[in-house]
Amino acid sequence: MAYKDTLVLDVHGHVSAPPAAYYMAVAMLGSNQPMPSNIGKQGGKGATEEEFRKAAQVHVDYIDARNIDVQVLGPRPYLQFGWMEPHITPGWTRYVNDMIAQQVSFHPDRFVGAAQLPMIAGEPDTKHVLAELDRCVNELGFVAAYVSPDVSGTRQQPGMDSRWFDDLYAAAQDYDIPLIVHGTNTLDPRFRDVPMNYQLAFLTEQYLAGQFLSHGDVFERFPRLRIIICHCGGALDRFISTDQHIAQKDLSENLFYDSCGYDLNFLEAAIKQRGVPRMVFGTEAPGSGGAVRPETGRTSDDLVPVLDSFGFLSDEDRTRILHDNPLKVVPGMARAGRYQAFLEGAAAVAP
Repeated sequence: MAYKDTLVLDVHGHVSAPPAAYYMAVAMLGSNQPMPSNIGKQGGKGATEEEFRKAAQVHVDYIDARNIDVQVLGPRPYLQFGWMEPHITPGWTRYVNDMIAQQVSFHPDRFVGAAQLPMIAGEPDTKHVLAELDRCVNELGFVAAYVSPDVSGTRQQPGMDSRWFDDLYAAAQDYDIPLIVHGTNTLDPRFRDVPMNYQLAFLTEQYLAGQFLSHGDVFERFPRLRIIICHCGGALDRFISTDQHIAQKDLSENLFYDSCGYDLNFLEAAIKQRGVPRMVFGTEAPGSGGAVRPETGRTSDDLVPVLDSFGFLSDEDRTRILHDNPLKVVPGMARAGRYQAFLEGAAAVAP
């Protein structure tokens, strides 16, 4: 499925699970008690391994049809439930990460894992997420971690330039893994009449995260830290690049944006504004991009042909977005079996 002799690497994917898998969340919320993860164990309530395997296969078939070779698999952010009681959050998070690890184990040639973190906005710092991050990196082999810029949906969490995040930033830098900034839920009552209103929180909170990170001193204090902001950063800037409203600093080694924007005009503007060196390929397939483009008959998350159609991009630009930049930002994608086979094949034909 490679694009012009290079693999397509997608940094933005979410775990696929059968509906019964979410019995665990209902049980924890209903009983107000944490429960041990039952992923991979026989018996108990919830989804069976066969149901999980079927859901994972549907996911693989979906990315096959969209020319995606390797995908970073993370949590479904709108199901993070960051507003749940703090004593339940770690148990729910562990269960989600076990689901991700299981799907990766079913298809290690196609997926690498990204952790959900048990973030609690009311904690004094981010030390409380480090044990689960360590488990995900050192036991489950995950290559990235998701971070919510407003996990409770109440805007009570410190901004991403705050030292509240320092323990997490230091750990990510030490592990040499990127953090993937993705909005979660919103409890803002103004949003209630908007269908799937969590999308509004994605836009606002991801854009704010980019503003805080670019204007703050996070990358001066953590120079090897890499952060991806999903959905092209949520929103675009309206100022020219030399305006002081735009951070006048080089963030090309630290702050990146994925290509998960489905409107053609928006995506084109995002690539031009962010710049090819900071754009990494991301689709969220399968996810919210299922609407069909009338002009092509293909779903809006089928983004490889979209990038191929952009005349302002050179072949080198496309290769950077589809392969080189994702691998630079998430080097753990090279662990996937398909990537290893690709390297072996390339070595076999080398002169």
